[in-house]
Amino acid sequence: MDVLERMNNPAPSSYDPIAEMYHRLWADWYLPAALPALELLFFSKVPKGSGKILDVCCGSGHVTRELIGRGYSVTAVDASAGLIAIARRDWPDVDWRVADVRNFDAGRNKYSAALSTFDSLNHLASIDDLEKAFRSVHRALQPGGLFLFDMNLEEAFLSDHRRWTAEVTPEYVSLVRGAYDEASQTARTELIWFVPAGSPDTWRQHRSVVEQKSFAESEIRSRLAKAGFRDIEVTAAREAGMTPDLAFGRIFISARA
Repeated sequence: MDVLERMNNPAPSSYDPIAEMYHRLWADWYLPAALPALELLFFSKVPKGSGKILDVCCGSGHVTRELIGRGYSVTAVDASAGLIAIARRDWPDVDWRVADVRNFDAGRNKYSAALSTFDSLNHLASIDDLEKAFRSVHRALQPGGLFLFDMNLEEAFLSDHRRWTAEVTPEYVSLVRGAYDEASQTARTELIWFVPAGSPDTWRQHRSVVEQKSFAESEIRSRLAKAGFRDIEVTAAREAGMTPDLAFGRIFISARA
């Protein structure tokens, strides 16, 4: 762990206990659905070789891998030490950082573009925290650098009907259930992960509850502007070409530093 990582090191993440579950369940889900939108809104606007890219809230690196495969030089940050450990295990030569996006310090590095995907910024607990994240990204970008991210609006969370989704394989059993509280505008996803414990008929349980907040589009625009961003554009995920299963209630926001 280098000096900057120690400075940025956040508190334990709710993803840490179920990091391997996250990595396996969503490895081939988000990126194929989002790729048309990323082609339109990011890859077509950020030439390879134009500078280093900041992957914000990168998880275990599913989208980071796509960036690297396309020839971009990438720094990837996430608040979950568990997810970053998996990313480092699979791609050890990448610049992975455990960091809280609200106070991420890039040091002397300045990035030509930043990307945050899979509604990661919805995990921030308040609109003030969201603005702090925007300010951190703005500080890390070169003047005119592109910032693209996606977020779920309230209608996406309202479509969650509290039903368990289960997947059973010889290697693991996963259970996922979501719920949304309109009063607090908070979505809660309960995740339970069973893996063999080394002896016959014995399984080890890992579980966590992950929370996300719903923010209005007007709030997002306002806080981006307060953080210093300009040329703010909002595109509905479906209009950007994202597949319907993940497009409902999702928007992509682009802005320039």
